[in-house]
Amino acid sequence: MKPKSVIHSPQRELFRVELSFLVDAGHPLVKLAGRINWTVFEEQLAGTYDDHTGAPGIDTRLMVALHYLKYQHDLSDEAVVAGWVENPYWQHFSGRQYFEHQMPIDPSSMTRWRKRLGEAGAEVMLKATIDTAVKMKAMHRSQLTHVNVDTTVQTKAVRHPTDARLYDRARQRLVQQARKEGLTIKQSYQRVGRRLLMMSGRYAHARQMRRSKACTRKLRTNLGRVIREIQRQGVPASLQALLDTSRRIHTQKRTDKHKVYSVHEPQIACIAKGKAGRKYEFGQKASVASTSKGGWLLGALSLPGNPYDGHTLKAQMNQVARLYPKTDDIKKIHVDMGYRGHDYTGSTEVLVDRRKRGQIPKRVWRWMKRRAAVEPTIGHLKHDHRLERNRLKGTEGDALNILLSAAAMNFGKLLAFLCALFLSLRRIISSQSARWCPA
Repeated sequence: MKPKSVIHSPQRELFRVELSFLVDAGHPLVKLAGRINWTVFEEQLAGTYDDHTGAPGIDTRLMVALHYLKYQHDLSDEAVVAGWVENPYWQHFSGRQYFEHQMPIDPSSMTRWRKRLGEAGAEVMLKATIDTAVKMKAMHRSQLTHVNVDTTVQTKAVRHPTDARLYDRARQRLVQQARKEGLTIKQSYQRVGRRLLMMSGRYAHARQMRRSKACTRKLRTNLGRVIREIQRQGVPASLQALLDTSRRIHTQKRTDKHKVYSVHEPQIACIAKGKAGRKYEFGQKASVASTSKGGWLLGALSLPGNPYDGHTLKAQMNQVARLYPKTDDIKKIHVDMGYRGHDYTGSTEVLVDRRKRGQIPKRVWRWMKRRAAVEPTIGHLKHDHRLERNRLKGTEGDALNILLSAAAMNFGKLLAFLCALFLSLRRIISSQSARWCPA
């Protein structure tokens, strides 16, 4: 059933403390709680609930608030729920009337709610921050005239893929899942595989590459034996996907394309971005669109595989049009040289960066050089808002993670704007009081 909204009763309770007596009315979270339009989230998720069967769902505002706070403070599901119990401001932001001493939900409920939210719901969370910023005049229309677009890699939380690790991990998962399905595995190679994997790494570290490769070949042989033993007994439907992934790992060569780099995340790609400190990254390519002034994020898109940067601009600008319908405000799109030959066909002018100024007017050249402002934005998304080492599963988890990360960054900008506004008002009031009441 649809979740029941929390109703604030005008009648006070004797043994419970109202949050309005604990929080400061000028706190940014308290101010922002009254500015966000919470009904749009309920409307977005209304179709995912049954009207009659099942228990009532968890309060939508609570779950939205927990995800804003989770990505804002770079916390796990368990940590954000535990912190919610200790923080009255978080409880007030979630729409609660009284201070609560118990966890509002089990942390595992956040995983199930994210599946219900989906990519469209995550876009609504990002759009809500943009609409709130425009309504509060934290983001002016003049800031939207120039937009910077760039791509990065949303790395996945997987081990560095070596052949030996992949062979051993695929064998472990196959044996574990096959025995769970009731199949008989005569020899699991558990102890042998552990020893071979350890010695493969040690030989490679000692630069004894022949011995290291011999251990890797033995691990591959063991994986092939387990695959054939499962095939002889008949493959259950629940084991087919894992078996197909293991076959790809067993047969792939060094020069093959579309290789498997992780057993539990076979869709990730190996992406080279030309970085000096990290030659290859394993995950999905992601695109972000931010205002050149202010750094407000207007779009965040996950791109499965490793597409050419120029072939992602059209999809990115379509998302920006969904999140900010007044696209006439956007006059220029600034991109780097990786977008040469892009696929965007809209009316907005696209300015591709150049190494030398040439005949470009000075005022236009300044905006083109300001395109680099998107780089620290990506850095903050990665190191402060959980874009680095994504832990959500599958391509849907990739899309959710970057959207929630972008929403959290805009959320933090809103809090900073309200904090600066509160401090400026406080200084004005103190100066006026000092003028009328001299010491």
